[in-house]
Amino acid sequence: MKNENESASVSVSENENKSENEFENESVSEGDSESEIENESVSENENEIQHPFHEEHPLVLVAEQSNEGLKAHCHGCGELLSAPCFTCIHCNYHLHKQCAEAPLSLPNHPLHPECSALGFFLRQRPFPDDDRVYGCALCKEKRNMFFYECRSCWFSIDIKCAQLSSSFKFTQLSKHDIHQHPLTFIESPMAIDVLKRLNCSWCHEPLIDAIYLCPDCPFILHKKCFDHELPPEIDHLTHRLHRLFLNRSDSDYLCNLCQKQHSGPFYSCSLCHFNINVECAWPRSIVEDKSRHQHPFSLLWRRGSFICDACDTEGNCISYICSTCSLMVHKDCTSLPRIIKFSRHDHCIFHKYFLEDLTRHDCKICFNEVKLDRESYSCRKPGCNYVVHVNCVLEHQSLYEVINEEKQCEELKEKSMQSSIIRVIEVNEAGEAANIEHLSHQHCLVLAGKMEEEIDRKCDGCMLPISNICYYCSKCPFFLHKTCAELPRIKQHWFRQSNATLNFDSFNRCNFCSQSCSGFFYKIVEYWDVCIRCAKVADIIECEGHQHFLFFDFKCKKECNGCGKKCQNGAFRCGKCRFALDFGCLTLPHSALHKIDEHKLKLTYHDDKEQSYCDICEQYRDPSLWYYSCSICDTSAHLECVLGNFLFLKDGSTLPNYEHDHDHGLKIFRKVEGFPKCSECGRFCQEEIVKCKESTCNYILHCKCLGL
Repeated sequence: MKNENESASVSVSENENKSENEFENESVSEGDSESEIENESVSENENEIQHPFHEEHPLVLVAEQSNEGLKAHCHGCGELLSAPCFTCIHCNYHLHKQCAEAPLSLPNHPLHPECSALGFFLRQRPFPDDDRVYGCALCKEKRNMFFYECRSCWFSIDIKCAQLSSSFKFTQLSKHDIHQHPLTFIESPMAIDVLKRLNCSWCHEPLIDAIYLCPDCPFILHKKCFDHELPPEIDHLTHRLHRLFLNRSDSDYLCNLCQKQHSGPFYSCSLCHFNINVECAWPRSIVEDKSRHQHPFSLLWRRGSFICDACDTEGNCISYICSTCSLMVHKDCTSLPRIIKFSRHDHCIFHKYFLEDLTRHDCKICFNEVKLDRESYSCRKPGCNYVVHVNCVLEHQSLYEVINEEKQCEELKEKSMQSSIIRVIEVNEAGEAANIEHLSHQHCLVLAGKMEEEIDRKCDGCMLPISNICYYCSKCPFFLHKTCAELPRIKQHWFRQSNATLNFDSFNRCNFCSQSCSGFFYKIVEYWDVCIRCAKVADIIECEGHQHFLFFDFKCKKECNGCGKKCQNGAFRCGKCRFALDFGCLTLPHSALHKIDEHKLKLTYHDDKEQSYCDICEQYRDPSLWYYSCSICDTSAHLECVLGNFLFLKDGSTLPNYEHDHDHGLKIFRKVEGFPKCSECGRFCQEEIVKCKESTCNYILHCKCLGL
């Protein structure tokens, strides 16, 4: 796997003149801004730039925006695209001119002066499930856009807020005992639209004036609330037996109302061991957001537990009710998004308070029943019965995107599905593309009928044997299955709510099945590489090795029933029994050839023998795990003994430089002619070697000696 730091790091380029970058803060010295004039990302052609976040192709300047272009969104700030902008016609990648020319580093920021000496560098987007990057320190949102991150800690501010920073008046950070972190005073914060939608953490009223803001957590106060001292004791409706007294604690305590851990000031009754966080002591009495629910929710003080009508989980003490709809929900469930685009479904799904039909529905994520009288998300497309629990679909923020208007659903669909076939030269009588130009190859490809399977003839896309309709090159040994040739250049993959881009790599390691592969890969948000075999797998599948269908569970850590290894990054599991499979076993070839047997060996899932041995390595074989066998010859063998380590690598594939320290490039070969000696261990080489590309260099290594 590529190092995530490598994919996220950006070389520090020199900043442009201050007059050209208005969003640099006034605190940046004039000498610094004048000394950093050139930007490495700008090419010699003024109408093209080579941006470090999109190195595949140059971005071309578009001075006037067409009607088609208006449907796209900027990959930098997420806003609707407008001219002037830079765009890549190959990858559907767009940047506003202001975002494309944003400096790759900032020397300081007034919201985070303690680390200003180290500066801030531009990152493309947060890593999936990266809890260390909480979100923008100013607007408190973790959005999928460019942001600046501190070089020594996890402070971050997104590009939109950074561009507006010069309009704010910041004061020196001040420490106050009402909150565990230092607070920053901002006199005029209303330039940022997101802050207009937030409320004061104490009085819960909109932020319409000067505020105190915590850069480290979602805590914001009106200046008037900050200046008002907390009362030393209060009467509270949730605890009528005794008065509650103000306490302060640097360590975490459990709030009995929200059932969450907090630190800082809180009210408590020492006799009853009852604690209330300051923010929960005065909750907002009315919550109204017509974009999420058509009626207001009213606060209801009630001791004892209740079952939330939205997420179907237990609540305690504080609830909000809609008397019109007869709903009782948690505070957080009052503002559930109305429409979301979920990565594991092709269409947008809509929030519903109850299911209208009376048939049973199982959640397509956890496969437990969705109760008819509970809230859920479901698809509106005719004939599509996709239904999921609220908690299941909103559990991982990286898997969904909130949609404000229904028309955005179609816009999202139009972003992807660009064909990797550049041009159709000839069409046959059946209407099929018989002669094509493909993005992955320099020559034209011709459509052929069914071909005989040969051990060395593999598809250059998925690296599986060619045995059905395919395209071939008449000038060189290049083959593509028809399905691999027709793969979209950009597609939506269910593993993340973001576009996956098709790459054509000589050598890469799939982050899903952990196999070293040649051929085509999809790159998901810059640091997940998935081979074509894994990319074609849906999140709900049927498998010949199991009687029930399987669904992907991100939290599954069981042992794989195919290979016996523990599933580290989720697995396909059965909802009816304790069966799980990882990507590696799910994408195994159904048959394979090996010199130990003249027939094809079939992938076999069950063995009735009490003790079994591998006919290749002659070691014990666990009969409960999958293996390859020949029913005619009674041959059986371990998966890895039949397939080897490099089944999906093409002979002559170039090894990446980070895999070795040799002076020249190295190529990998599954077999070698003759019996050359390994330059490392001195033993004779028979198969699976790396060899220097230079004809004058006799450097040869066993793959095992190189650690592959």
